[in-house]
Parts: sequence; C-alpha cells; structure tokens
Amino acid sequence: MDDLVLIGMPSSGKSTAGVLLAKRIGYGFIDTDLIIQGEQGALLSEIIEREGAEGFLAIEERVNAGIAAMRCVIATGGSVCYSSRAMEHLKKLGKIVYLALSEQEVARRIPSLAKRGVVMRGDVHTLEELYAERVPLYEKYADVTVYCDGQTIDETVAAIAAATGFKI
Repeated sequence: MDDLVLIGMPSSGKSTAGVLLAKRIGYGFIDTDLIIQGEQGALLSEIIEREGAEGFLAIEERVNAGIAAMRCVIATGGSVCYSSRAMEHLKKLGKIVYLALSEQEVARRIPSLAKRGVVMRGDVHTLEELYAERVPLYEKYADVTVYCDGQTIDETVAAIAAATGFKI
C-alpha cells in the first residue's frame, strides 16, 4: 500500500503531474489509459466509438481492477470512478488523490469532450452534466484532495507531494 492513485476530471493533470511526481519521488509510473490503448490497439476515442460507453467502461474496469504495483504513481482515466470494483482495488494499493478542478477550468482546458475520448453515459451530454455526475464520486473515493485551479504543473506536483507526505 505505497502507491499513489490519481483520480479526477479529464485535463486535471493526472498523467502529466503523475509522471513528474513519480520521477521526483523515485516511484514508477503507470498510466491506465495508455495500458488500455496499447491493449486495444486504438485511441480512447476510437475504443469508445467502437465499443460504446458501457463496453469501454468494462475494459477500463478490468484493467484498473487488475493493476499490480508497488511504489508507483498510477494515473487513472477520468471515468474509473464509475467502477466501485476498480476503485476498491486501487484503494487497496495506496492513497487515492483527487485532483480537483472547477467546471470552468475543465471547460477551458478541454474544448471538445468527444475528441478527447471522454466517456458520456446515459443521459449525460454536456460538460456540466458530466461534472455534476463525477465530482461526488471522486469525492467519495478520495483520501486526499488537491485543488489545481490556477496552478502550474510544477505547483500541482508540489501540492500532491505535500498532501501525501513526500518532500521534493
């Protein structure tokens, strides 16, 4: 249980901050979206288009629930929060760190949800609806919350390290 698991909305910095944090604290780095893309031989947006939202979520759940890591920073996809099975497994691996962004900041960072490969379930069609659906789930699973609005990537990395007891 020495891993750090990053969760949060798309564009919150999970992958970018995660890899920098891992280097600075001497941990390995795992990006579950890259594992999915490699396994499926396609971009996330292509997998979602091919498999549909529920098909993609099943793949994401299987990959995240099967992660085996030790002393790693794990960057998850934004939709991992929909799977209690995956989140319970990740919680056993280590500390869950929610990288929180305001809805306005997410909108600024992601002009197009579809091009980004963002899973939209059921009646969710807008960023506002997606944000309202996911934020309570991120908050439910988080051990630590780091607020990222207005921060550079280096400030976000430093904030994650400080919030999880690492000196960088």
